[in-house]
Amino acid sequence: MIDYKKIGLKSGIEIHQQLDTHKLFCNCPSLLRKDNPDVIVRRRLYAAAGETGKVDVAAFYEQTRKKEFVYQAYSDTTCLVELDEEPPHQINEEALRIALRISLLLNAKPLAVTQVMRKTVVDGSNTSGFQRTLLIAKNGYIIVNGKKIGIPIICLEEDAARIIKQTDKEVVFRLDRLGIPLIEIATSPDIEDPDEAKMVALKIGEILRYCKVKRGIGTIRQDVNMSIKGGSRIEIKGVQEPRLITKTIETEITRQRDFLAKHKKIKPEVRKAEADGKTTFLRPLPGAARMYPETDIPLVRITKDMIKESKKNLPRIKTDIISDLEKQGINKELAKNLIKKKRIDMFNELLKLKVEPKIIAKTIILVPDSIKAHYNLTNEQLKKITEEIFVLVLEAFKKNKITKDAIELVLLAVCKDMPVDEAINQYKKLTDKELEKKVRYIILRYKKKLTKGEMPEKAFLGLAIKELKGKASGQDVAELVSKLITKFIKDSR
Repeated sequence: MIDYKKIGLKSGIEIHQQLDTHKLFCNCPSLLRKDNPDVIVRRRLYAAAGETGKVDVAAFYEQTRKKEFVYQAYSDTTCLVELDEEPPHQINEEALRIALRISLLLNAKPLAVTQVMRKTVVDGSNTSGFQRTLLIAKNGYIIVNGKKIGIPIICLEEDAARIIKQTDKEVVFRLDRLGIPLIEIATSPDIEDPDEAKMVALKIGEILRYCKVKRGIGTIRQDVNMSIKGGSRIEIKGVQEPRLITKTIETEITRQRDFLAKHKKIKPEVRKAEADGKTTFLRPLPGAARMYPETDIPLVRITKDMIKESKKNLPRIKTDIISDLEKQGINKELAKNLIKKKRIDMFNELLKLKVEPKIIAKTIILVPDSIKAHYNLTNEQLKKITEEIFVLVLEAFKKNKITKDAIELVLLAVCKDMPVDEAINQYKKLTDKELEKKVRYIILRYKKKLTKGEMPEKAFLGLAIKELKGKASGQDVAELVSKLITKFIKDSR
């Protein structure tokens, strides 16, 4: 068992998620195609100096490989922007607003003014030799298992072209994916355990699913940054599934510890994640030299009105909803069912009745399931229990007209076409005098068995509750039965 604190494990996650809109800097659809392209372009790419005046080491490495790049495009769903034959258009405002909403959900602070930057990439995946990216928000965080995980930067950027095939000298890319809006979320190196890394990825993934993002294989990509004491930072690209994050980090720890044991230096580098959790070398780790400003796009402004509108429309996250419900006395399983059956809004509306939240939740979730199972009802019959019916029944319970046990019986009667007022009246709660009279009558019917000891009090109680059909609470019946049976047996002697 590895002591991760002892070896000084530090890790962070980068998540890249496609947004479900048209492309970021043109109006082409974000559509991946399988049919044959009708445009073919061949190119070579060369590294340019970045903002520091130096050529980035990773970009220079890719240039030395001297590969030719073939780009496949479509005349009807890709355009000259993707081919780098036309300047980028204005930024996709819908994508910007989605990214802003995600940033707020991650507790980050949006920038008032930001600039599109060019990130040098000469592996062929961008026809221009760079990727356009802009910083949207900073200093966010999430809470995982009570621990705060920092999210220092959230960026909006364009996705790369996808590889169709490659050889030692040539790579064929398709431009249908190039330019699809991506949100990039990078955590601080606050993660100190491989399993914690997986939980962080799952938490961020859960938040993303509540926003307008693409779903399916390839729409989300996860990278892992990590280091151990005595080693160097390694970036692992393309950990496709959260379940592989743990294994990939553990495998990389083993690789680095083996190097250190042999007194070998671990170089900062980018490695590719393989399906078995192992990694392979891709290129040296890039630095600040790869970034420089985009001159074809004006500064991007995030106004107070945009932030205000985004805050108004923020979705609630499942884990937060469950946590709130648990604070109201509702167990986790019932809380999950409220979300699954899309009855949170109904639940919140019924809370206005000032009935105990747990009773409301059970009434709108467990009771319909129970009567369907026990009385073989159809879905059409269950549809007769509308929100208005729930209101009337819960109001009757609050006013002490019916007992908690009668709620199910009233709703069953409604399903069988009895008007709700009539059903409430049929199962109306007995007064104390009426209850005592009923219980005495039942005792007299079973007096022989009771006096001879052939019927235990517990058995009689069950029988009495059944005969009273929810018209009195179980506790009231139990107290009265105990009192009357004791007196009855004593008087019989």
